[in-house]
This record gives sequence, C-alpha cells and structure tokens, in this order.
Amino acid sequence: MTDSRRSTRREVAAAMTSAAVSWLDLLDATQRPAATGTVDGGERLRWFYTPTDHGGLTLHEQRPAQQRAAMKLVASGLSRAGYVTVATIIGLENVLDHTEGFTARFDRERGRDPGLYYLRVFGKPSGEGTWGWRFGGHHVSLNNLVADGELVSATPCFMGADPATSPLLGGAANRPLGRVEDLARELAVSLGDRALLSAKAPSDLVTGNRSTIAEGDRVIPLAGIWRSAFADPAEWAKLRAASDAIDDAAGYGDREHEALKYTARPKGVPGADLTAGQRDLLEALLGTYFDRVPVPTAYTVDDAHFAWAGSTEPGAPHYYRVQGPRLLIEWDNTQRGANHAHSVWRDPSNDFGLDVLAAHRSRHHS
Repeated sequence: MTDSRRSTRREVAAAMTSAAVSWLDLLDATQRPAATGTVDGGERLRWFYTPTDHGGLTLHEQRPAQQRAAMKLVASGLSRAGYVTVATIIGLENVLDHTEGFTARFDRERGRDPGLYYLRVFGKPSGEGTWGWRFGGHHVSLNNLVADGELVSATPCFMGADPATSPLLGGAANRPLGRVEDLARELAVSLGDRALLSAKAPSDLVTGNRSTIAEGDRVIPLAGIWRSAFADPAEWAKLRAASDAIDDAAGYGDREHEALKYTARPKGVPGADLTAGQRDLLEALLGTYFDRVPVPTAYTVDDAHFAWAGSTEPGAPHYYRVQGPRLLIEWDNTQRGANHAHSVWRDPSNDFGLDVLAAHRSRHHS
C-alpha cells in the first residue's frame, strides 16, 4: 500500500473515530446496550439487506441531535456520491410504501419505514486497538473496521433500490443505481455470449448475506435472509409464500444453480482479454463500487473477470458478477418486474477485516 493511500485511510479512520465518540456521548444509559457491541463477537459478522432487524439503535429510537450525529458517522465512511445514494435509498422506503398501498407488513406497525435503519459501534473508538461500526436497514449495509488508527476494511458494502426506477416531474427518472446497471449492460452487450453464464438470472445475489463466502455457495431463498421468523405465524407464512413466488418466477433450476454457484476461480471474461473500450467500461463499472467510500482502492482491470446472466434487454431480469483476487461484486435486478436492484462489493479474503484482525492479534498477543 502506498504512503498516500495509508494516509487517507488514517484520515478517514480519525474522522470515523471522532464521529463515533460524539454519537456515543449523546446516548443515555437506556440506549447504549443496543448501540454497542464487542468487536470480537459473532454479531459483528451478521449483515442483512432485507427489512429485518439489522442489530443496533434505530433512527426511530434517537432524538434529532442524536440522529444528526449518527448520520455524521455514516457519512464518514462514504464519499459524497455514496452518501447521497444511501440517503436516497433510505428515502425510497416512503416510495415503496406508496407502491404497496401503505399497508402494514413484516409483523410490524410500518413495513416500509425510513426510521428503521440501525447503527451499532463495536469496541471502543480510538486510535489504538480495533473497533468497528455497522449501519444497515432495507437495502443498505455498511461495515467498517479500524485497526490502530487505520481503516482496514469497508466490506461487505451493500446498496439496493426498490423501486430501481421511479418517476420524477418533467419525465425524469429517479435511478440511484442507474450507472451501476447501465455500464454493466453496455459491457455485456459488447461481449455477446462470451460473458453469458446462464440465459436465466438468479432471483437474488448468489452469495446472499453470508458472513463468509465458500466454494459452491448458491442462491439463498428470500425468507432465509432475515434475522429470525416473525412472532406472528400468519405474517411469516406470507413472507414464505412471497419468497417461493420469487423463486418460481425466476425459473431457476439445478442447471442454473450449477452455472452460477460461487467458485474461487473467477467465471466470465478476464479483463486482460477486453478491448480498450471494454476496459474503459469495466473500469468505470468498478468505480461505481469503489467510489462509494472515501478511500482509494487500487485494482487492476486485468485481474477482474466479468460475467452476466439473463437478458441484456433493458427492463428484463438480469444479473452480473465481477470477480478477481480479493474482489467479488454482485448485482441482480430480477424482482418486481426487474425494478428491484441489489448490489454488493465484497472482499472474500478480508470481509469485516477478518484477515487484518487475525494479523493484529498475532502481532499484539504472540
């Protein structure tokens, strides 16, 4: 890592530390148990993108000054564009509530709720030792780890959008992840069948919300990407039925599962085999993931492989994957008539900073 990248990571970590301390100082004794956790606990490795309990103190449970401090911490881990995108995704809960007729869902008073985003700090924020924080709710999951005053991990980093496209006045469209989709489609069209893994797209991300990724991982049904079943059996039965309907609509069988299952060996077309124009598209696509955070990510396009599943026609269900050393990117837009998008950036070898944390322990406790 270059000195400039390390310096930036330290600057970002310092901003995170200051913001986390300020937020925690505003909380009272009744709020702190939900707002804090241990950096070594398994809870830090749990993450979700469904409208379930993500673990932490919700925005609903905070006073306005506390909410402001919470969002300052969130902003410390995002670029300006990343923060605007996350803020827009949170606002889409109101749009989705309108789409679904303002009905109660998911065994709670308001199923689509922009106040149900959760923040938790793990460990003690400082310039020494290790600590981290997580912010998540429907279609957002941000996971960061700081070690000895340096940001060492910002993955998994998930952003989604439902609806992926919605109308604005004057005929404009609100597409928070529009470029994340369009750049990949343009690249897939240029590659033709070379990048195609399956004519059918999976119903969701292949690796789902697993804490760690393993050889042979397959799509998890929607009902499996929740913290727990609902207290109301009838509401849980509705979710299970919706989950089954999503899987049935995908028409995704064993052949498709086998074609798209996760393998450590990347699938698709290697960046080294792309034309100059295609390389530019892939580099721009990578930027829609790496530029979510305020620290530079050094990555060589030659090391990345690009793969696609589904149709390349706009508005049709589709999926893509970008994979290489220490990199896994997944995108799907298949549900709700291909107007419900998921995107995730992961580092299979160091999600949640696990590799760095192990090395840190070895240095300090050997």
